[in-house]
Amino acid sequence: MFLKNPQNSEGFLSMAKRIVVLIDGAFLRVKAAKAGKKYDPTFIEAFALGCKTSDEEILRVLYYDCVPYSGTVRLPVSGAPFVFAGSDKWLEELACKDLFAVRLGVLKFRGYKPKRTPIDQSTPLTDNDFDLDFEQKGVDLKIGLDIASYCENRHADRVVLVSNDTDCVPAIKYGRKSGMQVVVAELPNCEIARELLMHSDFKRSVPWPSHLT
Repeated sequence: MFLKNPQNSEGFLSMAKRIVVLIDGAFLRVKAAKAGKKYDPTFIEAFALGCKTSDEEILRVLYYDCVPYSGTVRLPVSGAPFVFAGSDKWLEELACKDLFAVRLGVLKFRGYKPKRTPIDQSTPLTDNDFDLDFEQKGVDLKIGLDIASYCENRHADRVVLVSNDTDCVPAIKYGRKSGMQVVVAELPNCEIARELLMHSDFKRSVPWPSHLT
């Protein structure tokens, strides 16, 4: 893809910057939920397309997430069984969209954590006093490996990172040392971790898709 420079009387053509958009699904999902957005493949696609500027073209969108947890656990107070039956159909739908690739980590159930601390001991506890505690495994590693891969093959000029996970810093530093520019996306009403800002080249504000609720 080429863009014509309107300021050049000779019609000089310059190549658009090729970018790869890397999206930490768990991070984006939480922020979208707080903003009251419906989180589905249509929303994710629209958001990803909004991550580029007019002088860029998207080479690929890499979306990192985990298949919803499935299994039976015991509730923390009553001990009653609770069944999780999550579906991954929406991830399959997302992977079928143009330019998208889905990278899957593993979601581990770690138990429960109290909704409020310190715990009020004046009244008996119930199951509703606790939140489920899940841990996402392998996602930051996959992000790092993909950044390293694009640095090695030189297929992209920039990566746009949609994450606030400081575990990505070593990969970002490697990317910059290899000559790749790193852009950190700033979501509405979300402050980027200082460590990410320190080791990236640009901060880019990315709005929510205006045509979706």
